[in-house]
Amino acid sequence: MSKEFEIAREFEVDATPEQVWEAITTGTGGWLWPMEAPEPRKGGKGPFGSEVIAWDPPHRYTNRVEDVEGISEQTLNQLDYTVEPRDDGRRAWVRYVHSGIFVDDWDNQYDGANKHTDFYLHTLREYLTTFGGRPVVAFATFDGPEASGTPDALATVARALGLADDTAEGARVRARGPEGQLLDAVVDFRNPYFIGLRTDDAMLRFFGRNHWGHRVGMSVHDFAPGADAEADEAAWQGWLNGVFSRP
Repeated sequence: MSKEFEIAREFEVDATPEQVWEAITTGTGGWLWPMEAPEPRKGGKGPFGSEVIAWDPPHRYTNRVEDVEGISEQTLNQLDYTVEPRDDGRRAWVRYVHSGIFVDDWDNQYDGANKHTDFYLHTLREYLTTFGGRPVVAFATFDGPEASGTPDALATVARALGLADDTAEGARVRARGPEGQLLDAVVDFRNPYFIGLRTDDAMLRFFGRNHWGHRVGMSVHDFAPGADAEADEAAWQGWLNGVFSRP
């Protein structure tokens, strides 16, 4: 049964409104995934076939699309950002509203979207405050193998990284990465659904989509000079596949 939904969040961030605006319009690869920048006008073309229905830089941006491309479970999607200055423009207040219509498996779809929102917006703040909104050099995103769809799959990933059950957000760790490489990292996000690791040059995002009937996913936002998206994907896809091929 089709049913409307709305997911709203408000937060403040140590970045200027202009930096937030750039991140949500042209810098999405640094915290979400790369997408086509919107035409800078009301009525312009937005990403994924959407229409820009509000454009007031750096304060208001809204896009809206019906019959969402490639997503059969959704017939309407709208993203709305409101940005206001704080502390004489040195900081920003942001209100984010994601709304639309889910047409199938509503409770599961809503729960997944709701929890993903917190992780994505946290990554946005990390991008702005730790990496200064600088352009991403390489971005990769992919899913684990079929075996990563089990209920305990994200916990398996955590153990493979070398995280203890009680390793909490803010902890500095030496995570085990591809080919046994040890990564000096900060656990910038952790709950039963997601893990975020931050190194000096990258953000590694692990998505426990196994909780919603899918496979564990991963994204790499790499800011290192000369970073290569294909190399990042090959290395971490191989690592993820290896985690779930162990007896």
